[in-house]
Amino acid sequence: MPELPEVETLRRELDELLAGRIIKNVEVLWFKAVLPLTPTAYKKNLIGVKIEGADRRAKMLILNLNSNKFLTFHLKMTGQLIFVPKSGEMISGGHPTNDVQTPGKYTRIIFTLDNNSHLYFNDLRKFGWSRLLNRNELDTATEHYGPEPLSKNFTSKFLIEIFKQHPKSTIKKILLDQTLIAGIGNIYADEACFLAHLRPDRRVGTLNNEDITLLQEQIVAVLKLSIKHKGTSSRNYRRSDGSQGGFVPHLYVYGRSGDPCKVCNGTLVKIKHAGRGTHYCERCQS
Repeated sequence: MPELPEVETLRRELDELLAGRIIKNVEVLWFKAVLPLTPTAYKKNLIGVKIEGADRRAKMLILNLNSNKFLTFHLKMTGQLIFVPKSGEMISGGHPTNDVQTPGKYTRIIFTLDNNSHLYFNDLRKFGWSRLLNRNELDTATEHYGPEPLSKNFTSKFLIEIFKQHPKSTIKKILLDQTLIAGIGNIYADEACFLAHLRPDRRVGTLNNEDITLLQEQIVAVLKLSIKHKGTSSRNYRRSDGSQGGFVPHLYVYGRSGDPCKVCNGTLVKIKHAGRGTHYCERCQS
């Protein structure tokens, strides 16, 4: 699943492509993709509407519309957004399926824009979705998210307080809890823990304030660095220009189990923790 840096990269690139465009037509090919609206209602409320720009909340992509509504997408595990201009190369972001025909057998929604370009929402496993929301509905849909880890609210003091409230929980369980901190997923939880020299499965009640402060600093640092390099390329993510994200060479532990640690040369291990594959170095992390 794309995490904060991947969705932020997609947001920035689509913002340039879609801002100012008007939606001329909408075809819904999988009705569940737009629930609770019917395909007819979804289409009716979008035709003739202008896209003003793109935003993001946690892992949700949000297109701001001039109708005081918001067109939202969650790519989940295999969702993909593909922009096809009238002429030139198409660009895609999300799951890097080999089937990028537009439309193809995994296409769920087709948006036709005023310059005869198209935006396709594809989803192989049908877990992703699109919702058309007004301001109150958007606020309700996002109110359960914790603070953004790149916002001014995500301080070491905040993280210390969160850990105090959940002393028996583990670091990774808290970092993955979107109601506590928004946007961090498996990749960046593992990477931040490595940089902070902490095992992801360590109980937070055993940490001191210095440990937590370092972890908070490394969360911010690794997210910023990944955004700088356009995200991590995994089997489920590509940039909106179709290329792979450039953060892979900077990964210390994620996806590298069995490989030597870049710091101590020990063998990296992988366990299952918090329901996810979890990577760390037994020598560097405690």
